[in-house]
Order: sequence, then structure tokens, then C-alpha cells
Amino acid sequence: MDHNIRAVRAGEWEKAREIRLAALRDPAAPIAFLETYEHAVDRPSEYWQDRTDAAASGVGFRQFIAEDSGGRWVGSVTVMVEGPADEVRFGEAAKVDQTHLVGVFVRPEARGIGVTEQLFRAAVEWSWALTEPSVERVRLYVHEGNGRAMAFYRRFGFVPSGDSVPVPSDPSAREFEYELRRT
Repeated sequence: MDHNIRAVRAGEWEKAREIRLAALRDPAAPIAFLETYEHAVDRPSEYWQDRTDAAASGVGFRQFIAEDSGGRWVGSVTVMVEGPADEVRFGEAAKVDQTHLVGVFVRPEARGIGVTEQLFRAAVEWSWALTEPSVERVRLYVHEGNGRAMAFYRRFGFVPSGDSVPVPSDPSAREFEYELRRT
């Protein structure tokens, strides 16, 4: 099945909310996301509208989605722009201008058919196309127990940076940083 990979558009907050809630109900959610379904489902419509409209603007971050032929969103990834002077959202402070991939999710029926690769290609291409700032690396964090995700990231070209941070909800567990540097 062909999928259309594109940036989220302003006003698509209901679909953005639905795919985020689906991601948070996925069995891997406890090790893949810092937010819980219970927390997200109670957020007001205005939160989702603001978040989606901001992602559509492409200023500071961008959300990419995979849409099937029927218009259903089957995958998503969000790219946040980070610089050395920016507030730290997660992990270590940026030492260079970079982007940070978060919220990676592909519905089970769309896994293993190239959707994740297409989403990542769009996210990385957008990152490299930025001129202000000019991004030197793309990073992401992955829970130490998420071997499937680690294997995909390595296949895509990401490598461990050597940095790790404790998981906020479980300080005995670690999130490893992976990076892709501009060549």
C-alpha cells in the first residue's frame, strides 16, 4: 500500500490527537513515550489545536505524518529544533545546532513495510534543509529496553553518541542518545 508522507497542516488537530492517543495505547508506550494516555486524553481541544498549528508552521518544530490512501494517519514523527542557547527539553543540552526526533509511532498494521523509513527520511531531509540554524546533527533517545527501535535506528544510520540519561519515570532505567551527523 502506498503512503503519502507529508507535514501536518494547520487545523488537523483531531487527527493529530487521535494518532497521539493511539501511540500512547500501544503496548510499547511505557518505554517509548514520556507521556501517558491518561494524561493526554484529558488535554483540552485548545492544546491539540495549538500544538498542531505550531507544528504546521515549521518554526521550531515540524510533525510529519504517513497517510494511507483513505486519509487515515498510520504514522508520525515530530522534529524539534535545538540549539546551544535553548532550554533543555530532554537529555543533555545541545552543543551544536541540531534537531531531535520525538513521538515516533507507526500503527501495527503499517509496520515492516517502509513507513518508518519514509517518515525518518522526511524528518532528516527537513533537518538538513534548515538554514537558520544550519543543523549539524539529528538526535533521538531510545529506552534501553526498546531493542526493536534501536535496531531500526542503526539500520537507518543512527549511531549511539555515548550519552545516556535516566528515564524520568524510572531513574533505574536509561535512555540512550543516538545521533546522525551531517556528512
